[in-house]
Amino acid sequence: MVHISHFKRYVFYHSGPILASLTPLYSRYLRGPTVHSIANRTPNNYYRVVKLVYTGSNMDKKGPEVSVVVPLLNEQDNISPLYEQITQTLTDGHNYEIIFVDDGSTDDSFNILSRFQKTDDKVRVIRFRKNFGQTAALAAGFAHARGNIIVAIDADLQNDPADIPKMIDKLHEGFDVVSGWRKTRHDNAITRLIPSKIANWLIAKITRVKLHDFGCTLKIYRREVLAETKLYGEMHRFIPALASWNGASICEMVVNHRPRTAGTAKYGLGRTLKVVLDLITVKFLGSFSTKPIYIFGGLGLISGLASVVFGFAVLYQKFISSTHLSMNRNPFLVLTAMLFTATIQFILMGLLAELLVRTYHESQNRPTYVIKEILESHPGPTDQTGDRK
Repeated sequence: MVHISHFKRYVFYHSGPILASLTPLYSRYLRGPTVHSIANRTPNNYYRVVKLVYTGSNMDKKGPEVSVVVPLLNEQDNISPLYEQITQTLTDGHNYEIIFVDDGSTDDSFNILSRFQKTDDKVRVIRFRKNFGQTAALAAGFAHARGNIIVAIDADLQNDPADIPKMIDKLHEGFDVVSGWRKTRHDNAITRLIPSKIANWLIAKITRVKLHDFGCTLKIYRREVLAETKLYGEMHRFIPALASWNGASICEMVVNHRPRTAGTAKYGLGRTLKVVLDLITVKFLGSFSTKPIYIFGGLGLISGLASVVFGFAVLYQKFISSTHLSMNRNPFLVLTAMLFTATIQFILMGLLAELLVRTYHESQNRPTYVIKEILESHPGPTDQTGDRK
């Protein structure tokens, strides 16, 4: 008898009710989202197509221990050696999977990945319809990862897969995130090294997370650290800061950094502005996401105080000063009015932000805290379903 998991793809043509009964049956044998696409074949909605895509061997009920996420864009010359190095590094000591995320490559990258997937059931491939950026690629890989330990690594061969086992061992010492530090870098000084040093110093100062290299993609995370982390923009480099604000323990480890031997770099000075803007967003989310009135109210109080000072200056120059400057000719009067208006606007913005924050958390039943563990004694016996009697 041939097991369904031995096949790469099944396509079913049947009526809606029968299909609905079949989908849960086959869902048991396939990991991940089993219903890849549903399309109406006729106006009366009688025929439908369900495509079930095989995503790996299902004979291993335990699942992989380590998920290696590799975002890539036009790296056809680097994929094969990277794949070989990862498999050689992890085959003996770890149960793993490799998730390649093709971020809209226009070269032969996807065809190469497809061949790997056909011959190695540890390989999974996610292909974007277009280029969405490295952060989106990492987010997709994290969302589809099945391991309790998640490794992120670049596809340009500058990160060394040989560092992964040592970083996993470091993680087992009790840390939640192990971040790579490219202490000796092989990059262009003007376009990469100097901007990177400035950005790392600025990020460390603002987020108060003491890392030397936020931009190193080679990082290892516990699964639960990424579970509540949503990534937007260029925020993948801020994951350690976001995790730290949620109470995660973070350490840094020196890793090998190799020169790029094939392909072209995808990043330059153009990303600096994006990083700065994302840093402002991260700082706001980390410090004021549950209390926005503190920042808007604080700005309102400052502008209100300045408005009072300039208002008294106008009155002093009009009635006490020897010049008796006319109020309608005094620019401080205009400044007083502007600052008073800004005070009202800041306070109203803070109140509106408080309403939005409460709506966001309460509508999704999201707590404003993160629990690491709970120690308690059961107050009473439970029945066979697990409910307390």
